Amino acid sequence: MQTYQDVVCTVCGCLCDDLEVDVDGNKVMKARNACAMGTSKFLSYTHDRIETPMIRKNGSQQPANLDEAITKVAEMLVNAKYPAIYGLALSSCETVRIALELTEEVGGVMDNQSVVCHGPGVLGLHEIGVSSCSLGEIKHRADLILCWGCNPDEAHPRHFERYSYTAKGRWRNGKADRKLVVVDVRQTSTARKADKFVQVDQGKDYELINALRTALRYEQIQQENVAGIPVEEIEELAELLRNAEFGVILFGLGVTQTSGKGRNLDGLFSLTRDLNKYTKFQIMPARGHFNVNGVNEVSAWQTGFPYGIDFSHGYPWYNPGETTVTDIVRRGENDAMLVVASDPIAHFPKALANRIRQLPLAAIDPVHSVTTMVADIVIPSAFAGIEYEGTAYRMDGVALPLKKVVEPPQGVLSDEDILKKILDKVREIKGRSA
Repeated sequence: MQTYQDVVCTVCGCLCDDLEVDVDGNKVMKARNACAMGTSKFLSYTHDRIETPMIRKNGSQQPANLDEAITKVAEMLVNAKYPAIYGLALSSCETVRIALELTEEVGGVMDNQSVVCHGPGVLGLHEIGVSSCSLGEIKHRADLILCWGCNPDEAHPRHFERYSYTAKGRWRNGKADRKLVVVDVRQTSTARKADKFVQVDQGKDYELINALRTALRYEQIQQENVAGIPVEEIEELAELLRNAEFGVILFGLGVTQTSGKGRNLDGLFSLTRDLNKYTKFQIMPARGHFNVNGVNEVSAWQTGFPYGIDFSHGYPWYNPGETTVTDIVRRGENDAMLVVASDPIAHFPKALANRIRQLPLAAIDPVHSVTTMVADIVIPSAFAGIEYEGTAYRMDGVALPLKKVVEPPQGVLSDEDILKKILDKVREIKGRSA
């Protein structure tokens, strides 16, 4: 039995780095300190694995060798005029770097899960700018935590105990020294634990944010209630935020993927800026996939753009709504698709999923999914942070090393190595044709 210390959990954007993982005979036996989601992943990562590459022949997927599958994917990408590469939020940063190089080589577009989760937050950052901090600063200094449209109690189960509401920091004695405020359309489990819960009307976050900014400036709100909230309550909330010593706004898909989208985030970033006229306030997205922040970070420092990066002009180009994969697929512009560690057929709207199914489609994934079931080429990969090491970015932008604690199944490579092989094959094919 071997015990690995300080293992990083590869489930959510918290990237808890205090796991103790017991391994016996190349099998994970226990993952101490992990939440229920982390425990499930470390103990169940062997379930439903894809064991061999597959290529669709005569309408059904047939086992193939790795070299044959690599060649098929490379040919698909080279023969396409405008291929899309999508996913990577469950891969390492090193894999993202290779994926960008591959996309540039084939003149395609590369996008990640941000396009259907926190992409509007990125747009808000472009418009307004951001005042943010590390999770450590929240733990040691924050006395007010405002969760807007997010539910960390269920989506990030250790966020409160490690970094925020109940965490004991250098200058905050846990829950006794903090207030938790939740703004949401329904009473989530986080809302039930809150000191104050504000139930906003569905799709009215933007109106409430602007009313709150008005109240912060001590200006009169010319209505009796806004977004279902009495003006007196909005003014009380503004006073509570203004009087905090160190506040932080955590936001989730409840504002990024509801009515208003980017405008909601413009409003929340502006609210944070306004609050800093009175006190210290920060804002941070509650990211879901463990390395979706890493995809944005690596893409940004490689190309200047965080997602939806188009290389078809011979240089990186970015214009959300034009170069984002959901819009490209909806308009029927891409003619092939490579999916890495994602399941767009299950998660995209039905019309887009149907459109993807009609394309030449390849998938790289450790486990079976709806996307791998319909793909023309499937290549099994190893799990990042369990079967291969690398780097990932936490939701606050802190980079952490992922550890390898077990060997992957025989013949199964990391998605980083698979993409390197595809890139080499693409260059070989293009060299031959040139």
